[in-house]
Amino acid sequence: MNQIMHLDMMLLIVAAAVATFATRIGGYLLITRMKTIPPRLDAALNAVPAAVLTTLVAPNFYAGGPELKIAMAIALVVGLRTNVLTMLAAGWVVVMILRHGAGW
Repeated sequence: MNQIMHLDMMLLIVAAAVATFATRIGGYLLITRMKTIPPRLDAALNAVPAAVLTTLVAPNFYAGGPELKIAMAIALVVGLRTNVLTMLAAGWVVVMILRHGAGW
């Protein structure tokens, strides 16, 4: 039974890798065949980073505890004023202080 679970997991990982590669190479081939990028496609591609960031942050914000919400709010303020590394460090420090120092 244990070997079957490992085989299923390996097949799932390989299938996910193939799907990821196919979508990436497909997008590359599609874009390279175009002489110019249409404005609507350009706007859609420009929206991708914000959409990915939202899908990473939003579930954690709503599912996390109050310490995570406070840390994200502080990281947002720090991120508006400094670089990304400082923002990540600030968020991490606040979460660690609230979880371990304050016992949340």
